[in-house]
Formats: sequence, C-alpha cells, structure tokens
Amino acid sequence: MSMAAPSLLAVLGLWAMPALAQTNAAPVATSPVPVASAPLPRVALETSAGRIVIEADTVHAPISAGNFLRYVDQHRLDGVTFYRDVKVADHFGFVQFGANGDPKRSLPPVRHEPTTVTGIKHLNGTISTARLAPGTARGEFTILAGDQPGMDADPTKPGDNLGYAAFGHVVEGMDVVVGVMDAPVSPTATLRGAFKGEVPVEAVRIVSARRVPVSR
Repeated sequence: MSMAAPSLLAVLGLWAMPALAQTNAAPVATSPVPVASAPLPRVALETSAGRIVIEADTVHAPISAGNFLRYVDQHRLDGVTFYRDVKVADHFGFVQFGANGDPKRSLPPVRHEPTTVTGIKHLNGTISTARLAPGTARGEFTILAGDQPGMDADPTKPGDNLGYAAFGHVVEGMDVVVGVMDAPVSPTATLRGAFKGEVPVEAVRIVSARRVPVSR
C-alpha cells in the first residue's frame, strides 16, 4: 500500500477535471463530534455490475451527505455511469460516477466540508465528493478502494490543502466497486479533454439509486 500511494497522489490534480484552484484558506476549527440518535440513511445503487449499498453520514457531514441524498431522492443518478476508473495497484484506486457535467442532472454547488471538520477519513470504501475549488462540488462522487489519506485535508500543505469531502462508506458491494475499477480502460479516450487512460471501455451503468430501509 505504501508503495502505491505516491502514484495515486500524482493523479489527484485531475480528479475533478482541471487542476484544483490554489488557495491558502485554513480549514474551519473542528467542533465536538455529534452522535447519531437514529440509524444513518443508506442508499442502494443497483448497477449493471451488481448492487452497492452506501451509508451516508448525515450527522458528521450533513452538507455533503445531504447533497448526495438530494441527487438520490430526485432520481438524478438513475441512468448515470461510472465514467472514470483509476487503478494504481491491486485493490487500490477509485471509481467516479455522477452527473458527469450534465447541467440537466446537476444541482447548485455546495459548501465544502473538509475532513478536519467532519472527522471522516478517506479509507477503503469511503465515498467522497469530487470538486474543483472548494465550494464547487455538485454531483460527481468517488468510491475509494484502499486507504488514501492524501485526499484528506492537511493544513500543513501549501496551496489548496482542504482535501475532498468524504461523507460515507460502502456497507455492501465492495467487490462490485473493485470489479468496476478493474474493468478495461481505453488508452486514448478522454472526457472533455481529461482522464486519458481512465475512461472505461464499457462503462458500468447505475440503473437506479434509492434509499433502503435501515433498522437499528
């Protein structure tokens, strides 16, 4: 794992299309960690490759998790694809899905929630929101295979050190996620001039995204 991480960090600048805007803004100070008084909402992604169930942490990341649930509840993720597969090593990389820049599917951007505020780290199975500059995130989401702390906020880094907004994790179907990541990619295809070598030959489709009942 430690040998693979530097290679992945080299592609982070393209995670949300162009390079991230540079800023020296410091993360907001952390607040006391709230405790969930009810089960956290779960969403089933029924895909052409199998079922993935995600638990959205609306307690620790209410903005980012709430944004994802709006896309689910408004059926904006029905029919979208996993349009980006980044594999750095065995069981290490990420997949990306969502509106893919479609203005008809995209909602207004949301305020950035850094990991220094939410306490949700980028670990194996974490779902996070892709972005350009902080505060530009809309409906592009990634699921990680392997622990990737380089995506967390880090106040010691120069420039844009706010990382990405993690807001939940996969509770079922990580084998499906890894299968999507392992699928063949085109060596030449791009999306709007980006992601060369990361565009799947046959994109896995999300047939539906729906909340599922949760019991304590």
